[in-house]
Order: sequence, then structure tokens, then C-alpha cells
Amino acid sequence: MIITTGDMTSEAVIERARQLSKHIEVPFVERRKQSLPRIMKRLGDDQFIVLTDDEVRFTQVGKTDLFYHPSMAYLRIKRHLSGIEDVMIRAANVQAGDTILDCTAGLGSDALVFSVAAGASGRVIACESELAMYALVREGLQIYTTEMEVVNEAMRRIEMIHSNHLDLLKSLPDQSVDVVYFDPMFRKPVRTSAAIDPLRNVANHEALHEDVIVEAKRVARRSIVLKELKYSGEFKRLGFEDTVQTGSKLAYGVIAIDNDK
Repeated sequence: MIITTGDMTSEAVIERARQLSKHIEVPFVERRKQSLPRIMKRLGDDQFIVLTDDEVRFTQVGKTDLFYHPSMAYLRIKRHLSGIEDVMIRAANVQAGDTILDCTAGLGSDALVFSVAAGASGRVIACESELAMYALVREGLQIYTTEMEVVNEAMRRIEMIHSNHLDLLKSLPDQSVDVVYFDPMFRKPVRTSAAIDPLRNVANHEALHEDVIVEAKRVARRSIVLKELKYSGEFKRLGFEDTVQTGSKLAYGVIAIDNDK
């Protein structure tokens, strides 16, 4: 993977691209009006994170273009703030000041909804195992601006971590977060989507391992929540006996933690 910028970008963006390059330890290449296919041909790498003054995107030349944006999270937040219940927030029983660990960050949509619900006194940690996705969302959360300041502030508060979620869970102390959340990539897509298909090209498709749930039970103070297809066998396989229905093809499995045991 290569970090670069748009054709016409400010010195501040170039410096940000250099810092990202150092952070994720991949090369930075100055654009200098070169096309991405030309850079690809010269360096033999077809994957790019491209930073501009107002956006960030991941490009795999000829295959994928994926931009950071809040997507449906923005509409969910507007509904939540207007008093309309968000099923994920209800399933996780998130309260202001909570600490939430999102183990499968993806584009960060659920993490953003959690961040708004937990508020300025809360904390959201978003773990992403795939480097391209991590870099895209980490930068996007810092530069994307909406018309709602509460959303902008919530984006800036999210703490992105590049790690396998099992490794991260093992590194955390007992009962150190209120909610541990999983939204793994469905093996069978709910629908074909111009927005989701590029994400599938760079996402982690591995099913959750039973050891992950064991560690989540140790780390969580209140609950573990799994988003899956409504009739998925993953709920039973992983020990999620309680489910919260969404009115669509999806459901949230919940494991309540009893810390008195």
C-alpha cells in the first residue's frame, strides 16, 4: 500500500499524509501530477490511501474506490437525537459515560452512533484488523465534517486501534469496558450495494472464534452484543441466547454479564 495525496493539495495535507505514512509504516509518494496507474506501474503496488483537503479514499486501481463517510450512521444519529430509539443502542443498553469497545470497526458507522450515545464523558474504542480500512477510517474520522457539530465531535473522540480483536481483548484488563460489540462481515450479503460491495473487497471475512467471546466476557462489565442475520446460526454457536429484533433481516444477540458471580 502507498500513501499519497490529490493532485492539488495544501502543504498541511501533504504533511498529514507523511505522518500517516510513518504511523502505519508504508511508503509516502508525492503525487507531482502523476496518475495512480503510473505510480502503480513504477512501484508495483496497486493499493493507495489518497488524502485531499476535504476527503480520504482507498483505491485499488481498477477494482475498488472507497471513500470515508458516516453513511447511514448520520441518519441514525439524527433519529436518535430526535428521540427515536436506535435498536443497537437499546440492545447494548448504552448510557452516557460508557466505554464501548467495537471489535469490528469497518467504516466506523456503529462506532459513531455509540460515540454520540456515550457522549463527551464516554469512550469508544474501534478496533480494525485490516490496515487499509484502519488507515481510511482513522483519517476520515479526523477530517470529515458534517452539518452537526455533535457528530463532528463524536467522530474526533473515537479511538482507532489497528489490531486483531482477539489480541486486543487479551491485552485488556478484566471488566475494563462496559460493552463489547461485534459486527462481523456477513458471509452472505444481505443485498448487493454500491456502498457495501467495495467494503467487502477490503474487509476481514473471518467468522468469530469462540475464544473471542471468552475474552469478551472477561473484559466486559455489562454486556456483549453481536449483530448478525436474524436466523444466523452464529448466535447459537457463540452462546448468544437473547436476541433483539430490528424489524429487518438483522438482529442483535446479547450476552448480559453478571459480575456478582
